[in-house]
Amino acid sequence: ALQPAAVPAFAFAWLELISHRAFMPALLLSKPAQKGWMLMHRLLIDLFVFMEPYLRRSNNQLTQSVRQLYKGTLRVLLVLLHDFPEFLCDYHFSFCDVIPPTCIQLRNLFLSAFPRSMRLPDPFTPNLKVDLLPEISQPPRILSNYMAALSHNGLRQDLDAYLKNRRNSGFLDWLPDRLRASNGDNPNAGYTYNVPAINSLVVYVGTQAIAQLQNKSTPITHSAPMDIFHSLITALDAEGRYFLLNAIANQLRYPNNHTHYFSCVLLYLFAEAGNEFIQEQITRVLLERLIVHRPHPWGLLITFIELIKNPRYNFWAHSFTHCAQEIERVFESVARCARHSEQEDGRVAEE
Repeated sequence: ALQPAAVPAFAFAWLELISHRAFMPALLLSKPAQKGWMLMHRLLIDLFVFMEPYLRRSNNQLTQSVRQLYKGTLRVLLVLLHDFPEFLCDYHFSFCDVIPPTCIQLRNLFLSAFPRSMRLPDPFTPNLKVDLLPEISQPPRILSNYMAALSHNGLRQDLDAYLKNRRNSGFLDWLPDRLRASNGDNPNAGYTYNVPAINSLVVYVGTQAIAQLQNKSTPITHSAPMDIFHSLITALDAEGRYFLLNAIANQLRYPNNHTHYFSCVLLYLFAEAGNEFIQEQITRVLLERLIVHRPHPWGLLITFIELIKNPRYNFWAHSFTHCAQEIERVFESVARCARHSEQEDGRVAEE
């Protein structure tokens, strides 16, 4: 009843209360295991739902009070990232649903979390064989209900039918329209598309694709899930494509089979786009997550490094990589880091 949406004047005190050292750790450590996680998840969702209309504006339109509330929220998330990273890992999907696309650093905090028992390989390691990492075959745990939004326009039933036999060819033709926001989609005010439905579709199709790859020898590129992604990337307009690419990039996290699959999807879409505007938009989604302050998700770095280093993608030949000096410097900085790692490894081998 005292959540910020109901009592906005209490927002600062409310944030201080839910993040207090006598409350938040006790809630997240309560027994039975993770019983308090659902409650903390709900409290943070309430906070982001309240802040979302303000954060959707451009940075110079934010009031001083919203800026301070945002800074306080960032500090709380940094504490969670350090002390309870598994909490951020397991609920990343529902948090990404309520964070506006403009809050890139905020979203990176959720996507950079990884289990404390895991040691991340250096993404700049030369010739890193991602597909041979022991963790890359393990599925991530997702406690959010990522299928809930698929009820939008009865999408789940038609999606399942296409994934099963690919017989309904008309499904791909009207799918973009089914992802548009309706008048009742209040959380998406100001957007043409139902963003939670796009996020849900991407993760659901990805989980089905991974299950098919594990049970069959079907190539990743010749499958119903990839048909859906390839069709959407070409049929959607720039806004819808941006939301789709963001939904895919949201799964580029720590080493797991979702990170590996969606990294392959993005690289395949870049290679097969046949349209430089689409390739530029894929690059934009990756780049805007890299130019903000750290931390950066491991899977994001792996994907971007592969994109600029692998000659198959002919990345440096595209005109958008040279359109502005600032952009070109960012690309060169990442490439330089990768080359530096290769030189260091070469010197070690010689010694």
